[in-house]
Amino acid sequence: MITATRRIEIDYGHRLLNHESKCANMHGHRGVVEVTVSAPALDKVGRVIDFDCLKEVVGGWIDKHLDHAFIVNKDDLVVVEFLRTNKQRHFVFDGEPSSENLAIFLARKARDLLASHGVRVTRLRFYETPNNYAECEP
Repeated sequence: MITATRRIEIDYGHRLLNHESKCANMHGHRGVVEVTVSAPALDKVGRVIDFDCLKEVVGGWIDKHLDHAFIVNKDDLVVVEFLRTNKQRHFVFDGEPSSENLAIFLARKARDLLASHGVRVTRLRFYETPNNYAECEP
């Protein structure tokens, strides 16, 4: 099986409402999303998919919704209200915005976004830091 992977960088903030330590505080990250796709055969150009397509489709969604946004648990009512009241860019997330949950969410989102492009998402890695990542194989 041949695959193609696109790296997408993202700046975001979050906090883990139920974290037992310092990650319960609001903080930011320079994250990386790596989306890997496969196809039953290469196209006429010899590609799984045009890398620009991955950039535009998946990267475009990330840029529009998550980049330079605060990703907030929908149950974190104080922070949700603060962000809305102060017109701060944010994305309300259904659950804790941990690396693992974000990897699962983004793998599913990428699968849906790329469904009409003839490829299958085989892996998504979400790097919270250069040293830590969560990986999902939808």
